[in-house]
Amino acid sequence: MASESWIIFLLSLFSVSLVECNELARGWGDDIGWVKLEDGLKLAKEQNKPLLLLIHKSWCGACKALKPDFAASTDIKELSSNFIMVQTQDDEEPKGDQYTPDGGYIPRVLFLDPKGKVRKEFTNKDGNQQYKYYYPMADQIATTMRQVVKRNGSS
Repeated sequence: MASESWIIFLLSLFSVSLVECNELARGWGDDIGWVKLEDGLKLAKEQNKPLLLLIHKSWCGACKALKPDFAASTDIKELSSNFIMVQTQDDEEPKGDQYTPDGGYIPRVLFLDPKGKVRKEFTNKDGNQQYKYYYPMADQIATTMRQVVKRNGSS
């Protein structure tokens, strides 16, 4: 009887973790280990990993168009293990000039170093240079993720 209780306890913990993970995914990839920004900044420092920050709004047409492409990307899913993955929606958008390096448009994808500093050199090279951190397609994000991984020497 005690072992059954233990198994039920472990299963309930696992279920709670999955629910929280899926809630943070918001349709951007249930298989990605999303964390909140505050937790992500701590984890990036502890694990010495870069952080991918996706800033979006629930009402944004461009964000809605990118979401299914992002969620379906096997490249992003595989590359995400090299990053601390964070997304902010609506009022969760972080404040401060570093998070709007060339404007407050959305969606924006920023890459931060393990200390939490935005790496301004990692931009969408194939995109509009007026909006350097705007990525309309998931494969463009994956390309920049590979550049970050290569620069950081991650696997």
